[in-house]
Amino acid sequence: MFSGIIVLACVFAGCTQTRKEMLFNGKDLSNWNFVVEGDQVPADRVYSVQDGTILIQGSPLGYMYTKEKYGNCTLEAEWRWTDEPANSGIFLLVAAPTNPFPNGIECQLRAGYAGDFVLLGGSEMAEYKQPEGQERPKFPSVKKRSESSEKPAGEWNSARIVVRDGQITVHINGVLQNVGTSPVKEGHIGLQSEGGKIAFRNISLTR
Repeated sequence: MFSGIIVLACVFAGCTQTRKEMLFNGKDLSNWNFVVEGDQVPADRVYSVQDGTILIQGSPLGYMYTKEKYGNCTLEAEWRWTDEPANSGIFLLVAAPTNPFPNGIECQLRAGYAGDFVLLGGSEMAEYKQPEGQERPKFPSVKKRSESSEKPAGEWNSARIVVRDGQITVHINGVLQNVGTSPVKEGHIGLQSEGGKIAFRNISLTR
């Protein structure tokens, strides 16, 4: 009887089941595929696991991406620059994992710009407004809403990214930085190699 009351209460309250999974197990990269620009070097020279974190060299250009595609979810990840502040990104709703850039939306992690959206591989966002009379740039962007909320190089930052029916909401270190809407509702998640060494840890997904 008591359990039945709980079930009914959940129904009327709109309760939904959630499932949290770790996209990185802290030991290996078995859940990921890899892209290296022009296949210049073996992937394990760019993407590796050190001390329980993912270490990405930043050169050559490329990205690692989940073997599975994801739709509605909350993605949480931590990152830090291991040397000097540089460039990287978290790729979302990747429809086509092509080399060296996919078709997908990048949540920019470039130092000073974390939270910008970059439209990769011809992807679209409702919030992107192309200037009249100008050609579409190679990497269109939707700028973040607030001043940088990033921490200095060497310190861990956190990203919380919510995807709901193509709408992407980004918090960087607890600060709302951007909201954008993609026509794509499902895709791979990626971590970029571009410009400098970056480490990732505590990469989880709830759906």
